[in-house]
Amino acid sequence: MPTTPESPAAPLLTTVLDQLGSEIVAGTLAEGRTFTLQDISARFGISRTVAREAMRALEQLGLVSSSRRVGITVLPESSWAVFDQSVIRWRLATEEQRSKQLRSLTELRVAIEPIAAFNAANHATKEQSDKIVQLAEELRELGARDRGASEEFLEADKQFHMLIFQASGNEMITALAPSLLYALEGRTRYGLQPEQPAEEALDSHELLAQSIAAGDADKAEEASRSLLAEVRGALYT
Repeated sequence: MPTTPESPAAPLLTTVLDQLGSEIVAGTLAEGRTFTLQDISARFGISRTVAREAMRALEQLGLVSSSRRVGITVLPESSWAVFDQSVIRWRLATEEQRSKQLRSLTELRVAIEPIAAFNAANHATKEQSDKIVQLAEELRELGARDRGASEEFLEADKQFHMLIFQASGNEMITALAPSLLYALEGRTRYGLQPEQPAEEALDSHELLAQSIAAGDADKAEEASRSLLAEVRGALYT
């Protein structure tokens, strides 16, 4: 969510921003559509100050532009701040955008995460590698109990992959991680994650963890590619 001033109106601003952002991403407020601050104020029963803050937040996200002469204009998808977590969340929540967003996130993970795994095998601390191994074991245990679509599995999976990004030692890769890991969130939230994960995926998690712990960078990269191939394959079936 873009940074907004802390004030008693902040929760209301978040509600307005979520509604407008979702409608723009879904195409309900279509590209080229124009509206005014007064339109926002009247629709949501808010002050012009809060409406202006919402408009500025949408501008920061590349969803709209504003001018005194025209008002507020909805911008095309090519202008959106596609790495912003709010934009990703709205796209995942929108049926028209969900598949495209999941594909984009997964393809980016395929391009980046194996390199993070390679680096993690070279740079992870013992504490990090021990935790990665522990989380892989937890995923195996949850999967064996048909808990693959549970909140527990999602949280363990997010921690597992976040630690790999963090252990990579590459600050730019680490900065991308929260956005990329919305792919895991999207699969679980929208019924795409099976209750019983594929054995190959659990095997790859464990091999990846063990390779990082052993400092075997080539094997860690290979295990990551194998894991992501299964994830990508599930999206295209």
